[in-house]
Amino acid sequence: MRKVERSEIKDLVAYEKARDAMRARVIAIKKDRRVALGENLTVLFENRDTVLFQIQEMCRVERITDDARVQDELDVYNALLPRPGELSATLFIEITEKDEIQLVLDRFMGIDVGPTVWLQVGREFAVPGEFEAGHSDEEKGKLSAVHFVRFAFPPEAVRAFAEAPVHLVVDHPAERARVELPADTKAELLLDLRG
Repeated sequence: MRKVERSEIKDLVAYEKARDAMRARVIAIKKDRRVALGENLTVLFENRDTVLFQIQEMCRVERITDDARVQDELDVYNALLPRPGELSATLFIEITEKDEIQLVLDRFMGIDVGPTVWLQVGREFAVPGEFEAGHSDEEKGKLSAVHFVRFAFPPEAVRAFAEAPVHLVVDHPAERARVELPADTKAELLLDLRG
């Protein structure tokens, strides 16, 4: 997937004018790329549109106008784009009650270690999620509510993805769930896998 380039990032004034339309378009895109996984987890499969929107939003919220800082945002978020044969996702630990934040996060400690989240393609292929490091510290009891996960598919699993049922699975003491990907989601993700 082609990286987002500096020339595509609108200045703050231009983005403010285009924001409502861009936001509506990306919300529609995310509809087929978001999967609820159990009670507290949501997985959003990223693509170029979702990443571009996130960069624009970060620049807007943090009032970033300096080219070097914009490039920093580009570098961080472009790293989320999947390469051919991969899917890339953001896993959110959803917490609705403010007074439950620490309790829920404590329950999910270790979610980013080991094979806890994977895509099951038919019966043959379990494609494990590889979590980006640095979003937890078990010794200090700290866990982020946002994690970046990459799924690297062997070529045979990419081929099977188009025909076989595909399930997103979590197996962790705080959450065990298995969700079949809807046809529209599979179609979107197959585009990512094929590059």
